[in-house]
Amino acid sequence: MIARISGQLIEKLPPQIVVDCHGVGYQLDVPMSTFYNLPALGESVSLLTHMVVREDAHILFGFGTPGERETFRQLIKISGIGPRTALGVLSGMSVGDLAQAITLQEAGRLTKIPGIGKKTAERLLLELKGKIGGDLGPAQALASDAHADILQALLALGYSDKEAQHALKPLPAVVGVSEGIKLALKQLAK
Repeated sequence: MIARISGQLIEKLPPQIVVDCHGVGYQLDVPMSTFYNLPALGESVSLLTHMVVREDAHILFGFGTPGERETFRQLIKISGIGPRTALGVLSGMSVGDLAQAITLQEAGRLTKIPGIGKKTAERLLLELKGKIGGDLGPAQALASDAHADILQALLALGYSDKEAQHALKPLPAVVGVSEGIKLALKQLAK
């Protein structure tokens, strides 16, 4: 099993990259979260990997953080979720956002990811409950509930998930829903 690849980044064609490691070019499929954080071509890169062996192919997946790789591994354990779908989930939302969606049981956020329907989202929430995102404490859970309500309000007003998430970032950890909505709208008006 190949656990990590370090070398020179020689090719970037989303979602695939090629890393030259002492004269051997390794092709890796990476989630977009990792892809956006890659250095320029010709620079050194080090990625954690997961190798999937199938009858017709050996596919190497690369990740920028241990959390991404562990989440990928948890996702592919679920019946009906293959490596491509797991990569799509990690490309569609960050590990933190996925953990929050699982903790708050928000299937609607998962269905916005291409290739994830309502039934698959519900299966993800059921299978991953307690495995990802279970480390939120009571104070964080209350703050997460308020932030989730603020997020839902912004989505109902017609803002995209990305815009709404961006508006939530500068909000204080503990904020009331109505006050949070006002602050988020001010942030979006800038």
